Amino acid sequence: MKLQIQKSTLETDLIKACKKQNARAQRLLYEKYASSMLGLCRRYVRGDMEAEDVMIRGFMKVFSKIKLFEGKGSFEGWMKRIMVNEALGYLRKNKAMYLETDIDVADKEPDFGMLDSVLEAKDLLNMINDLPSGYRTVFNLYAIEGYAHKEIGELLGINENTSKSQLSRARMHLQRKLLEAEQLLEKKKINQDGKKA
Repeated sequence: MKLQIQKSTLETDLIKACKKQNARAQRLLYEKYASSMLGLCRRYVRGDMEAEDVMIRGFMKVFSKIKLFEGKGSFEGWMKRIMVNEALGYLRKNKAMYLETDIDVADKEPDFGMLDSVLEAKDLLNMINDLPSGYRTVFNLYAIEGYAHKEIGELLGINENTSKSQLSRARMHLQRKLLEAEQLLEKKKINQDGKKA
């Protein structure tokens, strides 16, 4: 008979120990979540060192505010909100986020169903990372983190329509990049097929 330890019990014990400011528990929590939280920070902040700084500041906030976590909902989700807020604070402080002006209607969305690309996930993530800062921030908040436009507007201090506009423009930008990548792949295929004939 195998002894199975429940993940939730271990995480709960780790959180309790962190609430008591246990350094070992804090280190274990950091080691458990550092890579995923760094990935989250990299989606918002360009530059590895800057993203790591944001993540470290985020963990410092996690440890200083961990007593506020009541165990309702996902602990990882709670941490992600702190990391996102820390990244947004960094962008605001460094004026790295330039949002374009409002538009009245931003409901025209590109059709991604037409794309039949063989790009890998890392290629798409690189395309997202190459978006202008304002586009990238809104795209990450909406498409990846799951925030509504109203929430994004409150987080960034912008109008809800500006959020919709930024998302629409980010999607159009990504669609254009995906079409370019697909055309490159097709040219390569045609060239390879031509050489074989």
